[in-house]
Amino acid sequence: MTDMPLPRVAVIGAGLSGAACAQALRDRGIAVDIVERGRGPGGRMASPTVQGRRVDLGAAYFTVKEPAFQAVVDEWVRRGLARPWTDTFDVFAPDSRDSTSGPVRFAADRGLRSLVDDLLPEPVRYATPIETIDDLTHDAVVLAMPDPQAARLVAAPRGEWVSYDPVIAVAAGWSQRRWPIEHAAFVNDDPDLSFLADDGSRRGDGAAVLVAHSTADLARRHLEDPGKAVAPVVAAMSRLLDIAGEPDWTHVHRWTFAKPSGTHGDAEFSLDTTARPLGLCGDSWCPSGAPRVEAAWLSGQRLGAALADHLTKGMTQRP
Repeated sequence: MTDMPLPRVAVIGAGLSGAACAQALRDRGIAVDIVERGRGPGGRMASPTVQGRRVDLGAAYFTVKEPAFQAVVDEWVRRGLARPWTDTFDVFAPDSRDSTSGPVRFAADRGLRSLVDDLLPEPVRYATPIETIDDLTHDAVVLAMPDPQAARLVAAPRGEWVSYDPVIAVAAGWSQRRWPIEHAAFVNDDPDLSFLADDGSRRGDGAAVLVAHSTADLARRHLEDPGKAVAPVVAAMSRLLDIAGEPDWTHVHRWTFAKPSGTHGDAEFSLDTTARPLGLCGDSWCPSGAPRVEAAWLSGQRLGAALADHLTKGMTQRP
């Protein structure tokens, strides 16, 4: 074995899977450059500042099944970055209202974006779109992004790309809390809404703020002009929760690729080493259960470990 310069990896995407992948590479001595087209970390775990406070407009919460992710979450909880939120949600249907219990959902007082930021091991080059990976001079490239975005840069991995459904998220604020739900609600068979969250409960500050996720059908109709989705979404919130009066303010965010409509089967990630190594990771690489926040972390972390093993095979590091 001979001494060689440490390899450098470009990780494109500063969401949770990109952060986990970069951390796994860095932990194994690999130099990492993280590039993000947006202006901040988080990807679909976005928590922008709206009306002076962070609002979770992307992923609504996260759950834990796997021991590896449990260890990360336990550390977040110990440090006060995340907390158990609830295991019970309301369920709205056209002619009924019920509740359902499930796994503990976790939230973050500073927004879910803060958890991604906590994992990022390197400075990130924000507001840097990548038009082609051919211009990158790195020893390997990782695409940590939804499949439709990765498809613009590379050919499909084994199998086919997974399609994604859109969502339009609408945050709305009132002077005081006026609704009967305590935490959040799944909304079934509604033409406009699929999910509602009390963001004051979720963030722990008691703010009178609701965040609603549209149905995919409504989002598709208004992707070109998401502002037009605000009125029907607010009307649906008021109808379901019996809220009188308009909100004091609203904020809308379009998620063109909000959630995978399927998965890549048993594959945890993709790693092609026939030429310059190319890796793909994210929540669509989910061999068990449905695509979720945890799946994104697991995919990125496992890809990072596998890529590091490949890049360091047969080499030693200088002391």
